[in-house]
Amino acid sequence: MTTPVHADRREPGQPDGALDLAATVDDLLAQARTLDAGRSARTLTPGAGARLKQTVLVLVQGAHLQDHRAPGPATIQVLRGSVVLGTADSSLELSAGDWAVIPDETHDVQATSDAGLLLTVTPR
Repeated sequence: MTTPVHADRREPGQPDGALDLAATVDDLLAQARTLDAGRSARTLTPGAGARLKQTVLVLVQGAHLQDHRAPGPATIQVLRGSVVLGTADSSLELSAGDWAVIPDETHDVQATSDAGLLLTVTPR
């Protein structure tokens, strides 16, 4: 039996009130540890075409998001752990409590410890 690479996709539902981000990170890290990719995510804002998209993303230590571009202006907030946000010309070390604008260029994200991130994007 092979280990799945990614979790199944699900459509986000309308929130029923406040969301415990620490508990969400805990749940997603538990799931990410069972996946070959070493990452898991939960989109918080409901529906395709939303003007604002927020996603909790977790990466186990050593996992990474390969080079990609954000689908619009974006920020990253580190909820737990630490990551390196890298571009062709620079890298930015971020740890719990840090917030940064994601460059509007190809970038990657590498987890230097188990990490929970809040990504916010305004799709183009």
